[in-house]
Amino acid sequence: MKNAIETLKIGHRGAMGYVVENTLESIQKALDFGVHGIEIDVHLCASGELVVFHDFTLERISNGIGDISKNTLSELKQLKIGNKFQIPTLEEVLDLINNKCLLNIELKGQHTAFETCRIIEKYVKNNTWNHSDFLVSSFQKNELEEVYKTNKNIPLAILTAAGINDAIEFAETIDAKAIHPNYFLLNSKNVIEAQEKGFKVNTWTVNDEQTIKRMKLYGVDAIISDFPDRI
Repeated sequence: MKNAIETLKIGHRGAMGYVVENTLESIQKALDFGVHGIEIDVHLCASGELVVFHDFTLERISNGIGDISKNTLSELKQLKIGNKFQIPTLEEVLDLINNKCLLNIELKGQHTAFETCRIIEKYVKNNTWNHSDFLVSSFQKNELEEVYKTNKNIPLAILTAAGINDAIEFAETIDAKAIHPNYFLLNSKNVIEAQEKGFKVNTWTVNDEQTIKRMKLYGVDAIISDFPDRI
């Protein structure tokens, strides 16, 4: 069984418990906490760039309306997130993190796989990043399959809120390195079983201290949290 020191702390959308999610400022806050990793979400916008944003529509946290995928990057950059921040691109996030920690890229939007692979390969070739510094996750099987077909060097993770066994079965078909189950699916037995099959178990989104402690007792490999300083 793992101890607390071995449990990696991953900031959820940066450190969204403190600063508006998926902004450069939230990501910097997570870095200031000394996280082992940061999780972000990406969509492909109308002009072809990958932008870092969770929702498919703009209304919840921005002053824009409509689908994020139907706006160009220049249009998105004119919007305000939480009344003060900008929507960043994936490349802006990579430049900020500068390989200080693992980056978990969740493919949230459609048709995000190929451009994500292209950008990862660009940073591996031109900068100090390695493939192992990335983890690409998604609920969308077709996007993960596309990454696997495009570049088998990129580590993959299966997101699930439904069941551990189904996630493992799919993970085996694309040589995934990890499963990312919601914490309410986990117990000490199925964590060990997944790890014995060779998968890292990185759970989300764990915010209260009691549940964090329980996940550590189960021996998960990483905890994704809005408050990564609590891990």
